[in-house]
Amino acid sequence: MTLVEGLDEALIHAHRRQATSVNDAIGSRVRDILSDVRTRGDEALVEYARRLDGVEIGATTLDVQAAFNAAPALEPDLQHAIDLAIRRVRAYYGHQVSRGFVTHHEGVTLGQVVRPLDSVGVYVPGGTATLFTSLIMTAVPAQVAGVPRVVAATPPQAGGVAPEVLYVAHALGIEQLVLAGGAQAVGALAYGTSSIQAVDKIGGPGNAYVVEAMRQLFGTVGIVSLPGPTETLVMAAPDADPADVAADLLAQAEHAESLPALVTWSKPLVQAVVDAAREQLEGVDQDARTRAGDAMDQRFVAYVVAGQDEALQVANAFAPEHLCFHVADPWSLIERIQHAGGVFMGADTLEALGDYLLGPSHVMPTGRTARFSSFVNTRDFERVIPFAEVGPDAIESLGPNAVRMAEQEGLPFHANAVRRRLKRS
Repeated sequence: MTLVEGLDEALIHAHRRQATSVNDAIGSRVRDILSDVRTRGDEALVEYARRLDGVEIGATTLDVQAAFNAAPALEPDLQHAIDLAIRRVRAYYGHQVSRGFVTHHEGVTLGQVVRPLDSVGVYVPGGTATLFTSLIMTAVPAQVAGVPRVVAATPPQAGGVAPEVLYVAHALGIEQLVLAGGAQAVGALAYGTSSIQAVDKIGGPGNAYVVEAMRQLFGTVGIVSLPGPTETLVMAAPDADPADVAADLLAQAEHAESLPALVTWSKPLVQAVVDAAREQLEGVDQDARTRAGDAMDQRFVAYVVAGQDEALQVANAFAPEHLCFHVADPWSLIERIQHAGGVFMGADTLEALGDYLLGPSHVMPTGRTARFSSFVNTRDFERVIPFAEVGPDAIESLGPNAVRMAEQEGLPFHANAVRRRLKRS
């Protein structure tokens, strides 16, 4: 654990990870994989499944059709939970869909039309955990935006695809489920192969190789975001329940390379949270205890400041993926938050619930990218196209001004195009 006392933005930035930096070895390996996939297509995917995933698949089984007649059997309570999550996420994004408009003013008609992307690829992690909810949280906003073709890719596993992923794919009507993971999956979605049609944009969380592949392919294909390891900053008042704070920190600490952090104006609360976390770590299996315990021991940062105002300054400097308010009146603070992937209002609005069922996507900006980017939303899957129509009166009023600016920029043919219309008006 690192303890920082007092407001020192230099120290805050020193302890904050910036957006995921490129590891030279990973970058080189990803370049090789992408080049191989672009050259050999399905053949390369089959080879990487064998070499990297330890699974033998054939080129004909790369594509798992999700639109089968019956959904895979799941425990009824899990099926109910997944169906509820899909309904809630779909309902939330239904409020967000962009609209076109037309306006007329002084002889000019202006407006915009909004069009969905033609196709989107979603990466579904399947390494240390099969995060089937990531498919919900990325595919549903795309579908609500009107994207007609959504393709998912997930690492192959012995015995096939995890039934939870198959169920979600079936429930969402996903057109194609590709058995490929890592950088090779991203490359296949971007370039296309004989069995996989290339997509226009790719989203979803993944490991360092997945994110690096997205970084390298940006421009060849659209990229929704470059998500890094998860992070949570809890802002806790002195009277906050240390067990609740510890629970929220541990919920994110159990993810690989996660960054749990606390800001408070009570030094005794920090120790109480640490003690509560140690107690809660005793009640889980060894793997989860190791992951979360290592995060709390090695990466947990606690900021002790003079009061709530300084805590807000820490939060905005930190620009966390998740900002959790454990304070009496979170609504008095929300207008002062400038940088956060998502804000969770009050001790009972736990971020872990947001990972599954609240409505907004759990794919949020990490590594201080909340300063300039947002959580996955329908706008990520839309194209906004402006249009204009100019009448004769507008030519007379606007034309001379356009000519003057074109001349100043040294663009005589711009000016000429306008003058021709001025002569006719």
